[in-house]
Order: sequence, then structure tokens, then C-alpha cells
Amino acid sequence: MSTPEPMTLQIRDDTIRLGQLLKLASLAEDGFHAKEMIENGIVKVNGEIETRRGRQVRPGDTVEVNGETVAVESSAS
Repeated sequence: MSTPEPMTLQIRDDTIRLGQLLKLASLAEDGFHAKEMIENGIVKVNGEIETRRGRQVRPGDTVEVNGETVAVESSAS
């Protein structure tokens, strides 16, 4: 079984908070859901469990939740 291709998410700023990214990528229904997922330890940033909702995520980072991976890219040209 092959690993599915990660979804890409373009951000226009240098960073985005982890909670915002989860909502933008439709991995969380709302801010409360994002907070719960992070506090429950099911969110990984670059392969490591992240428990800070305000963690700054940058282009080049990957975020994983429940087997879904999001690769963060810059939309700046």
C-alpha cells in the first residue's frame, strides 16, 4: 500500500498558526475542534507531536492528522 500524496496548502505570509492551518486545510471543523485535536496529541508537525495551537508553521513544514498530510507552501512569487 502506497502513502497518499500530501495535500498542499499555500500561505501568503511567512507563517501560519497551527490551529488556523487545521481549519484552512479542512482538517478541523472550527477552532475548538482544532484545539481538541492538538491537545489530544493527534497532530504532528514535521513528524513530531505538537501540543501548541499557536505553533508557527512555515513553508516547507508538513502537518499530519489522522493519516492525512498537508505540505505547507508559500504563495508569494
